[in-house]
Amino acid sequence: MPKLNENYLQLKDSYLFSEIAHRTAAYTEKHPDKPVIRLGIGDVTRPLCECAIKALHESVDEMGQAATFKGYGPEQGYAKTRDAIAAYYKRNGVDVDADAIFISDGAKSDTGNITELFGHDNVILIPDPVYPVYVDSNTMCGNKVTYISGNADNDFLPMPDHSQHVDVIYICSPNNPTGACYNYEQLKEWVDYALENEAVILYDSAYEAFISDPELPRSIYAIEGARKCAIEFCSLSKTAGFTGTRCGYTVVPKELVFTSSDGREMSLNTMWNRRQSTKYNGTSYIVQNAAAAIFSEEGIKECQENLNYYKKNAKVIADTLTELQIPFYGGIHSPYIWFECPNGMDSWTCFDYLLENIQVVGTPGAGFGENGKNYFRLTSFGTYESTVEAMNRFKKLFAK
Repeated sequence: MPKLNENYLQLKDSYLFSEIAHRTAAYTEKHPDKPVIRLGIGDVTRPLCECAIKALHESVDEMGQAATFKGYGPEQGYAKTRDAIAAYYKRNGVDVDADAIFISDGAKSDTGNITELFGHDNVILIPDPVYPVYVDSNTMCGNKVTYISGNADNDFLPMPDHSQHVDVIYICSPNNPTGACYNYEQLKEWVDYALENEAVILYDSAYEAFISDPELPRSIYAIEGARKCAIEFCSLSKTAGFTGTRCGYTVVPKELVFTSSDGREMSLNTMWNRRQSTKYNGTSYIVQNAAAAIFSEEGIKECQENLNYYKKNAKVIADTLTELQIPFYGGIHSPYIWFECPNGMDSWTCFDYLLENIQVVGTPGAGFGENGKNYFRLTSFGTYESTVEAMNRFKKLFAK
């Protein structure tokens, strides 16, 4: 009999969003006459922008001709796509080398797979509440996690404890699930802390495109010194609606060099390149061409129209919660609204209460950590019409 990875026994029985889907399906089967509005999972509803569709069609045609057919591509990504992403960073005032960019099928995969670059005896610091993949992927490989508390007292933006040594730090800004966003000074403190500890920051910037304030950093590399201590992950799922098309990228600067136990230098860029070359055959040529197109001037403009649509939805939710005097976070530089469960409910009780009474599905905060047990997340990724209807139902249920 094989010896199994018993770290899986430490995981919850099901992934958070699988449990939400299960409960929702059970309700709709029992009540087929009651339409459910889903504002739980962070999946988009707007179609891909025109320039992405055009690039997809052109790429499909290329694959149908012997002269332009593409087989295996570079595991790191095609130069056209990497250059387009580097140019996007440049427009936002940040210099990133194209050869530090690795194209993937999404940030979720990379934030999970990045654990392979690190040993199992590191001090790993993860905020609570947090995107479940960070915790689960470390649990799967037997890593011990240390938590830092995000709460109402610090506006869900925890800051480093300089008396504590850490090796690996997870940061998501704008944050999933809370929608909170670090400013320049706060990120600078995190970068300085990482440099002091010779630690690595794993920075998830999947929602950077929602930041509208030019004073707020959209990349960790806007901070001096970050190239020596940070890996950045980003996703086109939210930037360009690629949830079903699947494309993201990870930036691993060549400055990230550390010393092995026997004194040899080890480059995280080289290690990640080796890992990807061994375990990943590259994102499809068709998808990468579409990704390159959305980083063009026209593509960014078209994507912004969709982002503005979701921001309008977020404002509808935020205005409703304000009217109902329900405390909340996010909804400005993030597609997520994180609100305090009314009437002292815990988050799963709130989930069932909303589903049973007004047929609105959100995400219980307990699924993101202990500090989320009395909070609830809604997304702005629904249609405008369904968002308005959901908030009208909220008003009827919670009006004082």
